[in-house]
Amino acid sequence: MTAFLASQRFAILFASHNRQLCRAYSGLQKCESLLFTSPPSLLFQHQIQTGVPNITNVATASANDKPDNDAMIRRDLASLYEDIRESLGKSQATLTPIAQYYFDGEGKAIRPMITMCLAKAINCHLNQISSEMIEKQKKVAQVVEMIHTASLVHDDVIDLAESRRNKSSANVVWGQKRSIVAGDFVVGRAIEICAAMQSDPVFELITKMVADLVNGELMQLDGSATENERFAHYLEKTFKKTASLIAYSCQSVSVLAGADSSLQNIAFQFGRQLGMAFQLVDDVLDFVATSAQLGKPAAADLRLGLATAPVLFAAHKFPELNPLIQRRFNQPGDVETAFYLVHRSDGLQRTKELASQYCDDAVTKLAHLSPSSYQQILYTLTHELLNRMK
Repeated sequence: MTAFLASQRFAILFASHNRQLCRAYSGLQKCESLLFTSPPSLLFQHQIQTGVPNITNVATASANDKPDNDAMIRRDLASLYEDIRESLGKSQATLTPIAQYYFDGEGKAIRPMITMCLAKAINCHLNQISSEMIEKQKKVAQVVEMIHTASLVHDDVIDLAESRRNKSSANVVWGQKRSIVAGDFVVGRAIEICAAMQSDPVFELITKMVADLVNGELMQLDGSATENERFAHYLEKTFKKTASLIAYSCQSVSVLAGADSSLQNIAFQFGRQLGMAFQLVDDVLDFVATSAQLGKPAAADLRLGLATAPVLFAAHKFPELNPLIQRRFNQPGDVETAFYLVHRSDGLQRTKELASQYCDDAVTKLAHLSPSSYQQILYTLTHELLNRMK
C-alpha cells in the first residue's frame, strides 16, 4: 500500500471529531489526498470477514475534475432509463405504467454508475475496446438497476410505505397486488435481458444476486437472532440485501472483459466493500438526515422494527436497548427511546468508522488496476458515497 501511495502521490485528509488534520504529500496532479492512521478499535470488529487497511479516508478528485467526470458518466449512462422503460413497455397496458413508475430518471443510479465505471476501469486495465463487449456491460448496469428497483417496489409493499423518492409509492397509487405483479415483471424482464447476453457465467452471477436479495429480505424479517448473533446476522443480511447487487454486477462486467479469477475477485470485493459502506451510511442517515433529504420518513428502520448498526453499537453502552430490539420496537415509546439512546451513545460514530473501513478496503482493491480516468472517478465516487447526505 505504501508503494501504491508513492506511485499515485496522493495528499492526505483525515477528519476526526470535527477537527480537520491535513498532512501534505507530494500531490498527484489534479488530486487531493489520503491519510494513514491507525483505525479506532471497533466493537464487533472481529465479526467483519474481510481485512481493512489503515486508511481513514479515500482520495478525491479536485473540483476542477468534476465536470469532466460527470460528462464521462453521463455519456456511459445516457440511455439507461430510456432503455429500461422501453424494455418494460412490452407488456399489458395496465402493467406498463406501474413497472415504469420508479424509472423516471429521478433515482441516483448509483449501482449502474459504479458498475460502468468499474467496467471501463477494467477495460483499460486489460486493454479491451470491443464495442460489443461494452454494450453487454451496459446491459449489466441496466439489469442491476432493474432488479434493485423491483426490490424497492416489493419493499414498499412489505413495509406499507407511503412514499418513495419524494412521491407516492407504487402501492399507494395502484395497490399492493398490482405492485407485486409489477415488481415480479421487472425482475423477469431483467433476467430475460441477461439471458440474451449469452454468457453463462454472467447469467449465474445475476441469478445469485437475485437469490441473495430474496434471502436478505427473509433475514431482515427474521427476528430470531440472539444478542450475541445480532451483529453477524446484520452484516450477512446487509451483504445479501444491499452489497450483493454491486458485488455481482462488478464481477459480471469483469467476466465480460475477459478477467481471470484473480481480477474477478478484485472486482467482486470492491463492489462488496463499497456496498457494505453504502448501507452503513444509509443507516446513519436514517438517524441524522431529514425526511426531505431521504425521500422517505426519518427513523424509518426503527419504525419497521429493524435494529441497524447504530442501534447495535449503542446497545453496548445501553444494554436496556436489548429487550427493545428483541421485541422489534413494537411497544409505545420504544422507537423514541431507541432514537434518544442512539444519539446519546457512540453508535453513530462507530457506524461511520466501520463504513470508512469498508471504503478503505474498496480503495485498496482499486489500487490493483492500471491508472485511468475511470479508476480516478471511482476514487471520487467512493469518497462521495462515504460523505453523502442524500
